[in-house]
Amino acid sequence: MIDTPWVLRRATAQDADFLTDMLMEAVNWSTQWRQRTRAEVLASRKTAHYVAGWPKDTDLGVIAEADGRPAGAAWLRFLPADDPGYGFVAEGVPELTIGVASERRGQGVGRMLMQAIAAEARAAGVSRISLSVERKNYAQRLYLSEGYRIVDSSDKDSDTMVKDL
Repeated sequence: MIDTPWVLRRATAQDADFLTDMLMEAVNWSTQWRQRTRAEVLASRKTAHYVAGWPKDTDLGVIAEADGRPAGAAWLRFLPADDPGYGFVAEGVPELTIGVASERRGQGVGRMLMQAIAAEARAAGVSRISLSVERKNYAQRLYLSEGYRIVDSSDKDSDTMVKDL
């Protein structure tokens, strides 16, 4: 067994603020552009719907903690065709959002979160997960290594990916 500092747990209603923090990490992953504020992210329907009203009945999420403090989160949300996410492929296919605190990146927590949320999805009867990633984002390599495949590259800057469970 591998010794790791991470403890995984399911995300609860009390984690809504932390999920928003992790959404902020995901949105502001690059230092090459102006960082969006929390108010901007929550005011935009395109980003706010990933955390608004957390948790809905069909939401699934996991939190990674180290030393009793949250370090990252991965969660799935089913979005409707009339309010699709960036990685929307079909109703019935939840979209993954993942964020890791900047000081915890590169330590394996992202991979662990992805594997844990895939296991939660399988247990809940989910057969596919989608996501959107900008091509310049180093996380795309992680997604590919975890079995995601590109299904749409029509956006000039990003790809939509799907993992079959």
